[in-house]
Amino acid sequence: MGTHQEPGTTWQRFDVADAAPLLLDAHTRVTSWTPDAERLLGHSASEAVGRSAGELLLPEDAARVPELAERCRANGGWTGLLTARHRDGRPVRLKVRIVLLAEKSDPERWLVLLEELGRAPGWDMSRGMLERMVSRSSVGIAILDTDLRYVWSNTALSRFGGGIPQERLGKRLADVQPGLVAEEYEARMRLVLKTGQPITAFETVGRVRSAPDRDSSYSMSFTRLEDDDGHPVGVFYTVEDTTERRRARQRLALLAQAGQRMGRSLDVARTAQELADVAVPGLADLVSVDLLESVLRGMEPPSGSLTGQDVASLRRAGQQSTTDGALEALVKIGAATSYLVDSPPVRCLTSGESWRTERLDPLARLWIGSLPPGRQATFRDLGLHSAMFVPISARGVTLGVATFFRREHQEAFDEEDLGLAEDLVARAAVCVDNARRYTRERDAALALQRNLLPHGIPEQDAVDVAACYRPADELTGLGGDWYDVIPLSGARVALVVGEVPGHGIDAAASMGQLRTAVHTLADLDLSPEEVLAHLDDLVAHSTRGPAGRHGTVGAGCLYTVYDPVTGRCVMASARHPVPAVIAPDGTATFADMPVGPALGVGGLPFEAVELDLAEGTTLALYTDGLLVGDGTEGEGDACPTDLDAARERLRRNVAGVDPSMNERCCAVVDRLLSPRRRDDAALLMARTKRLAPEHVATWDVPADPALVAETRRSSTRQLIAWGLDALAFTTELVVSELVTNAIRHAVGPVRLRLILERSLICEVFDGGASAPHLRHPRTTDEGGRGLLLTSQFTQRWGTRYLPEGKVIWAEQSLTEPAV
Repeated sequence: MGTHQEPGTTWQRFDVADAAPLLLDAHTRVTSWTPDAERLLGHSASEAVGRSAGELLLPEDAARVPELAERCRANGGWTGLLTARHRDGRPVRLKVRIVLLAEKSDPERWLVLLEELGRAPGWDMSRGMLERMVSRSSVGIAILDTDLRYVWSNTALSRFGGGIPQERLGKRLADVQPGLVAEEYEARMRLVLKTGQPITAFETVGRVRSAPDRDSSYSMSFTRLEDDDGHPVGVFYTVEDTTERRRARQRLALLAQAGQRMGRSLDVARTAQELADVAVPGLADLVSVDLLESVLRGMEPPSGSLTGQDVASLRRAGQQSTTDGALEALVKIGAATSYLVDSPPVRCLTSGESWRTERLDPLARLWIGSLPPGRQATFRDLGLHSAMFVPISARGVTLGVATFFRREHQEAFDEEDLGLAEDLVARAAVCVDNARRYTRERDAALALQRNLLPHGIPEQDAVDVAACYRPADELTGLGGDWYDVIPLSGARVALVVGEVPGHGIDAAASMGQLRTAVHTLADLDLSPEEVLAHLDDLVAHSTRGPAGRHGTVGAGCLYTVYDPVTGRCVMASARHPVPAVIAPDGTATFADMPVGPALGVGGLPFEAVELDLAEGTTLALYTDGLLVGDGTEGEGDACPTDLDAARERLRRNVAGVDPSMNERCCAVVDRLLSPRRRDDAALLMARTKRLAPEHVATWDVPADPALVAETRRSSTRQLIAWGLDALAFTTELVVSELVTNAIRHAVGPVRLRLILERSLICEVFDGGASAPHLRHPRTTDEGGRGLLLTSQFTQRWGTRYLPEGKVIWAEQSLTEPAV
């Protein structure tokens, strides 16, 4: 845009060289006042600087200042007439030219040239006045003729190279700045001469004679000079060093980028790598991040100053470079890093203070002491010439060290670079420490969860089992839901699913209490409703002590016992969803059973229901997280909003036949849950099996001690038929003792049952309710050795009670000899 001229004005040529200059800021306040301006208007610099331009004008022209400012911004400048008030009060009619000096993104600066109307001094006198006009300006100013040869320049331009003003006269830009791409600038000046449209705030980066070792940034503006007839007579240009402003913008941009990119995860190594990624290439050409091994593992680093032993445990956690190879090829991420004693990185770590050098000794070797002899290299070999080491410290604890090298940049690191590096590392240090603390807490929580949840499905032949557990908090992996498969006596198995209120580590701890209690009660071979009754008492009593733990109050539990010999399944529920029963043909229904109150809240007693299950029937035990999964099915069904709809959705997903239990179980959970779920969820699927009839042998034993011998012979014949001749002797002994005890001390019928499963199980049923006791008889006693002998010759033994009596059982291993 060309400089606008006030319409209707007729004056002689505006003599730039004779004009009195002053500078205005974006708010039209005077920021620079020259002696020529003082001569013209009478005001001294102390009186004029800081005042609004309107205060120097008569009221009618002062009112035009806002409008003129907008016109200047729109057209790149303005030329016209204004009337100022001299310090002595008289009006001074002025010719005024205003030119924009700075780009709009920076604070605006305007050069104002004032000339009293009616004066037209000659060129020789004007040159001296022009020198005085700009002597105090930091902006380089020059006038070139239409051949782009220097006619005049101020002293400030010398700071940008090219010599003093006298040496420039008559020369082209390429003559005074050989290293500059003069063709580009001259092309722009020719465009201004041709079109009359000024070019303002043209940003350029390069190296000039005054600063040959670093890239400098300049802002240049070009304006065409015209005669009275509007013909071009030359180019007026200004140049200002904006290197510091450019570097300040780059530093701010780098810090903003660091805030966006660092700390996005709670992973220590990834955060270290993010620091290296952010700093290259904006600050350095090569960055490496070494952390203490304890930090990478989430442990607490040593407090206070580090020692040589601490430094020896460094590992490379992140690194980035502008080129492949060099140092990053010498030390891989994850590898141990050791530095030479008293080297700068070691001093940085032990003192906690940053270290910087502008120039590295090119012949010196790297400070890394863990490199093999064949891989040693000097700084010259790697092209590294400047370095900084910054300790990574957070909350008063040193976590590691960050190393910055320059390879391609010619400039050495300065104090501002070190300050920027320290700012970046300080931000990264907080993120690394947060990640370290999270890693420590998560590892502890996961260790707790691993110890609380089943380590695997125990071996048993009653059911085929698959399970899937999904906590609401995927980060910690902790929740209050659990499942269990517990082998019981008589080849039976207990299937348990439960949940406690809440999430996280507190819920997991409460869940561990209940799970331990369930295992203890299961060992007593209690019925499902009795197990829940004891659990309810345990939870209720736990709230009455001084600790007053309420974490398990309101918990739910479903306890199921399946017998593969008879195919019977007994189950009871404490405020827990009833299981789904999938028939062998894939038809799914829900068990018809009563649901008791939550544990610890009191209420009606728990009731059990007994089902006869065909072989191949699948039980789906689940927690209510699957009913309120906040998810949608693959076919696009809406999220269920009531219990009936949720149950129906669950039923459709578990229905069907799938030979792969594990894949089916996980697929059901994936379909029912969404990533934004608010509750833990567990699913336990168990496909029932039946023990072959030929693996079970049963005898009714008459209440006659004389017939015990015949019972022993029958059991021996059965073992021979099963190919277990080696167990015949111990089995005869166990059968003899248990059957004899039942006949002598119990009432009602006596029945012997042998079961061949993963072990040989011997069960003796009688109608008595008295508990047998293992005794240690004296050598003179004639009896009392039955259970003692049984315990010595079997893996385990015990008693379980039935409504019609009790069963004393003993198990023998099929592979290991009895102790």
